[in-house]
Amino acid sequence: MTSVFRVLRAAYARAPFDGEGAYRYGGRWSSPGTRLAYASEHQSLAMLEYFVHLDPEDSPEDIVLAIADVPEQLSRDRVVSSELPANWRETPAPSELAQIGDDFVKRAESCVLLVPSALAVSETNWLINPEHREFRQIVKHPPEPLRHDPRMFGRSRRGRKH
Repeated sequence: MTSVFRVLRAAYARAPFDGEGAYRYGGRWSSPGTRLAYASEHQSLAMLEYFVHLDPEDSPEDIVLAIADVPEQLSRDRVVSSELPANWRETPAPSELAQIGDDFVKRAESCVLLVPSALAVSETNWLINPEHREFRQIVKHPPEPLRHDPRMFGRSRRGRKH
């Protein structure tokens, strides 16, 4: 089994791997209307992927960590960064990336799509198709409160100079 991690607000944690956020708003790897659950291979990457979208003043106190165990035999595809357009890490993301995730879901050949993180290229995010027939094999654990260091948002520096 491989554990994957997802950070989200407690209000949305009832079904953290249902792909509802991506369905409503889209993401780097999918368009609105495509259901994918975005997760990361490490807790620290999941935190980075979540925190990068927050304003410095918005240090959430209501975030949780959702963990899922993905069986090794679960079908998966992989996107390699060398096969992506040169600007794939830019924000906003090029539309070609969303097309990759949309096509992955439409084909429904695999349950998981491994993609490089735009924030840490040598690390991997896991896009999970909750509508794939193998999805039920994934073991989802109850979300737990996530406490983060307040320095993540520039607090508690107490005048220290670097």
